[in-house]
Amino acid sequence: MIKTIIADNMPRHAVENALKSHNFSGNIYLVAIGKAAWTMAQAASDFLGDRLVKGIVVTKYDHSGGELPRIDIYEAGHPVSDQNTFDATAHCIELAKGLDENDELLFLVSGGGSALFEKTLDGISLQDLQDVNSQLLKSGADIVEINMVRKRFSAVKAGRFAQLVAPAKVFAVILSDVLGDRLDSIASGPAVPDNSTVEDAAKVVDKYNLQLTGLQRNYLLEETSKVIDNVKTVITGSVKTLCEAAEKAAKELGYNPIVLTTLMNCEASEAGRLMASIAADTVNGRNSFARPCAIIAGGETVVTLKGEGKGGRNQELALAAAKGIAGLENVLIFSLGSDGTDGPTDAAGGIVDGTTVAQLKQKYIDIDKILANNDSYNALQAIDSLIITGPTGTNVNDVTVILCN
Repeated sequence: MIKTIIADNMPRHAVENALKSHNFSGNIYLVAIGKAAWTMAQAASDFLGDRLVKGIVVTKYDHSGGELPRIDIYEAGHPVSDQNTFDATAHCIELAKGLDENDELLFLVSGGGSALFEKTLDGISLQDLQDVNSQLLKSGADIVEINMVRKRFSAVKAGRFAQLVAPAKVFAVILSDVLGDRLDSIASGPAVPDNSTVEDAAKVVDKYNLQLTGLQRNYLLEETSKVIDNVKTVITGSVKTLCEAAEKAAKELGYNPIVLTTLMNCEASEAGRLMASIAADTVNGRNSFARPCAIIAGGETVVTLKGEGKGGRNQELALAAAKGIAGLENVLIFSLGSDGTDGPTDAAGGIVDGTTVAQLKQKYIDIDKILANNDSYNALQAIDSLIITGPTGTNVNDVTVILCN
């Protein structure tokens, strides 16, 4: 089922359909950023052939599939930018500044672009950027809040990259990893107007007590562009398509699928407890879900880091759910990130059932202590309950599924 869900959300056909719908004028150049950048660029390269003059891919380490014709490929840091991020982005800026009114840039954007595509404003160092990114990632802030702040320190976010491309036109094809498909938050909106305000960003800084340099606070007071007029944008995939794929796969396996939400956005452990309670009610006949059923929730939970362990939001969700279904038969819960990397780990997520707690006890592992230390990876690994897919080539949020027979 997991393989089917991922396969149905690979961006190749979506990119091809977007390109078929667009009438390119002039010379075609390409920039692709994000975890799915290489896959999207491959689809574009195959479709455009010799019409593509030159391209650049910037993706996460180990997310490239090899050489592509006329395209330079760079790998860089995620979820925190590194020097390779800056170097790769510099090449993109050089390409953008060399374009004129006879050129068109195909801009392929996927999740992870915020960290992978970056040039800071004057006076802000890589260390400054890494510090604020790390604070945001540990704070429990959601992706919209995170991007609302860090785009204000960037020379390529908040529509600024599109302005560098002008007078050339931009055709942006977006693979959304943001709930509600908010364009100015996907990869921090390099080619769209910014809908957030100075006041919005300041509220995030205060809410999470972020420690900023004096220069960062000055930049926070500068308003971003609200009008970008050289860009056409198409969204090709999102968490909605991820849930639809889960629904389709469940039907093929003989389950009655129910999509609860495509907007799950809360603490991962809270989501896990909620999914466990729904599973328990279903198994015990306390709700109206007809078994066998597959109960599906898409979205992106958050983890407020309090411990020093290893894990990701999907692993933490699954482990939190395990406690609530302990001892129940005919129930299984899995949660995974569609990109194949959950947090700073090599796992996509976790899978648990009614025996998980007992298996952990046999290993002298206490769920409550593990969750308090945010160490879900090591607990799930100990009982072979990690989902390992490797980088998938797509990135359209997360999906959690309850299977009740």
